[in-house]
Amino acid sequence: RRLCRRPAVTLLDVFRQHARSRPRQPLLRFQDEIYTFEDMDRASNRAAWALSRRLGLQSGSTVAVFLPNEPAYVWTWLALAKLGCVMACLNCNVRGRALRHALEAAQATLVLASPGERGQRDTAGALGTWGVVVTEATMRGQQDIWGALGTW
Repeated sequence: RRLCRRPAVTLLDVFRQHARSRPRQPLLRFQDEIYTFEDMDRASNRAAWALSRRLGLQSGSTVAVFLPNEPAYVWTWLALAKLGCVMACLNCNVRGRALRHALEAAQATLVLASPGERGQRDTAGALGTWGVVVTEATMRGQQDIWGALGTW
């Protein structure tokens, strides 16, 4: 029945409902850290603000995300969903021609990548024509996780 509703209930809607009703409940465990719904909601709000204000992302923009499996991936996805942006998920293990093909197929105007991808020769060649933003993926211990947004 939920799928037939108009407007449809999205994963973002479900996340927001859980963030309101159980903010301190664990959502994600990564290594030794536990992230609650509240943690992820705040991080994604800050990320959405930074992406909107500093990069001018608007609803309908397509953003390729080239991040490893870590908490930053989750709050980046939530931030893009909050902005109404389309997220093209790129496998962070793909390199060279396969990566270039994935980027062309996604028709993204921007690529979000982690600092670790910066030094990869095969990656840099494939990403050369896109506007790439290197994100700091750390959440704990920083005032503004997206304050270090820098272009590549």
